[in-house]
Amino acid sequence: MPAPTPATLSAPPPQSIHQSPILQRIDWLFDLAQRHGEAFRGPEAWLERQRYRAQHPSAIAALMCMDGRVNLALATQLPAGIITPFRNLGGMFNLGWPYLSQLLIDFVNNQTQSGRRVLLLITYHWSRGERKRGCAGFRYRRDDSMAHAWAIHAQVSELFGAAHQSVYPIVCGFETDEEALLLHGPNGELLDLAAFGATATQPDARTQPPASTEPDALALEAQLVRTLPGLPRPVRADLLPLLLGNLAHVAGVRQQHGRALAIEHREWVICLGRGFDFLHTPNLALMIGPYSPDLAQPIRTAADIIHSNMRAGRIPPDGFLLLTSMPYENQGVERAGAELRARFLAHFATQVITEAHPDLAPLMHRRCAVLDWPARRLDVLPPL
Repeated sequence: MPAPTPATLSAPPPQSIHQSPILQRIDWLFDLAQRHGEAFRGPEAWLERQRYRAQHPSAIAALMCMDGRVNLALATQLPAGIITPFRNLGGMFNLGWPYLSQLLIDFVNNQTQSGRRVLLLITYHWSRGERKRGCAGFRYRRDDSMAHAWAIHAQVSELFGAAHQSVYPIVCGFETDEEALLLHGPNGELLDLAAFGATATQPDARTQPPASTEPDALALEAQLVRTLPGLPRPVRADLLPLLLGNLAHVAGVRQQHGRALAIEHREWVICLGRGFDFLHTPNLALMIGPYSPDLAQPIRTAADIIHSNMRAGRIPPDGFLLLTSMPYENQGVERAGAELRARFLAHFATQVITEAHPDLAPLMHRRCAVLDWPARRLDVLPPL
């Protein structure tokens, strides 16, 4: 059997999965996590990451929504593991929250102590074709999601310095219909890769051999300088591969005839915690990161959606999965702490869901897991 690729691992689940019995759905989900980890740990993937980081040393992190359609690694054609994700429902973050700010500080310190700069993508997502294919966390209001991204940008500048010589934040839109990036400059400049790709791609690209990407790269770099004039040259050199990869990805998306775009809520998983990077799958899970002092409200919202999906017949009424997970890097105390945090989150979410939807609680299947972050190995803990 051929090794799984990022594209196959990010493919939509079989339509039958949403209507399968709950225990079969849960087995499918953990099989997906196992295949994702195996692909990440493979020798080819490991060597590809090593080679890429040697050529492009800037560290890349991204604040983004937990929507499975927002898959930056796939949309930029980067090796898995190059972008460090921070995901939350709606892409809602506040760096004033101690846990999140400490995570970012630790990440930045680890990179700068190794002599690396940090490129921080602050993302929001929307749809050009249909407003309600946008971000439900912001009630599909793109202006609100952009305003929130700029508020995070201001917090990053306050935390790491406004000169942006070590940490360079970029507000970056993700248009989900074509999976194109849109970079926002500090003075209102825009670099829309959907528009750039339209002018750079020949109409008969499907029948003509591909042209050299060097002219595209030169034009793209010139536009990048105009859009982000303060971007340090080394970081610009490391950002260009993402943008060129996105141009190629968008061109491929445009050739997918009959590509399904409509997204109807059919989620049957509530994920709470961290370590869900294997779930780059739309319309499957509602994911909540521990990045807010109020976890109860997003848990109640997720339970409302699950309840609505069952009542509307979009998923079977036989159950749903509550999956909590926390990552660790070292064995011993660090892993034990991850286990304690994952179990705490499960108990907390169970209490919130039971109070908000007492009729839904008996249908809940709980699983706690910890993620060996360097190996991307998800270990399911014994039952609570």
